Amino acid sequence: MQHEGTFLNWAQQPLFYRHWPPQAEETKAVVVLIHGLGGHSGLFQPVAEVLAPLGYDLWALDLRGNGRSPGQRGHVNRWAEYREDVAAFVDFIAPQAPDVPWFLLGHSVGGAIALDCVLRSPERWQGVIVSAPTLGKVGVSPLRFAIARLLSQLWPTFSLSTGVKVEAAARDPAVLARQQQDTLRHGLGSARLATEYLAAVDWLQAHAHTLSVPLLMLQGGQDCVAPIDTSRHFFDRLPPHLTTWRDYPESYHEIYEDLDAPLVLADLADWLNSHLLRSTPT
Repeated sequence: MQHEGTFLNWAQQPLFYRHWPPQAEETKAVVVLIHGLGGHSGLFQPVAEVLAPLGYDLWALDLRGNGRSPGQRGHVNRWAEYREDVAAFVDFIAPQAPDVPWFLLGHSVGGAIALDCVLRSPERWQGVIVSAPTLGKVGVSPLRFAIARLLSQLWPTFSLSTGVKVEAAARDPAVLARQQQDTLRHGLGSARLATEYLAAVDWLQAHAHTLSVPLLMLQGGQDCVAPIDTSRHFFDRLPPHLTTWRDYPESYHEIYEDLDAPLVLADLADWLNSHLLRSTPT
């Protein structure tokens, strides 16, 4: 069963969210989900279908400028606005949640946002999961980034198509058809978002060694949006005693919907179950 609603972020904007309550007698943990650029909370339905019956309480927001939340598509003035919106979402969820561990899961650009949240404010989180994270080289041409750098100060809201092809999402034709028909998706990014993203990735790379909570990274081997070598380079900078790596050699970017999704979701559930009782490092 899915519930929908809105909550107010710190700028008093009503951001849309979806909630999948646990379908078990005992709630194991809260899992907060962050989608990628051009995505929306509904894309986590496959995750919810696996985790909610196991007792996980899942909450996913539509980031500002995405899905059913307000704002120019694919634009922020500051990268920190994403982090602030996640913090406001946590504040909204907390009074409704039982006293259980909390995990943060981010996909694609949402993976970079999740890492930013956890590296800066680890005290809330029992662990973090990042899937197909964008952490440097991405499937956007250098020319588009060059144009964005030029315009970021002069015309920050100027938007370009990211140029990422639908075919990069998955091998399954049904998934591709569903994405093309999804009116909540978009393929835009503003000049300011591009430069803020690049600065955020530089910060993440410089602070990767400060990770203090367990991390699971899920990565498709044929991902041309968030290439596996970029993800592995970042992963190798993290404290090894806290990290788990899982890759799927034939998978594309949307690993929760691609042909290996059952294995990906089983690995995710196994990792969560094995980290419920660990105390959060500080």
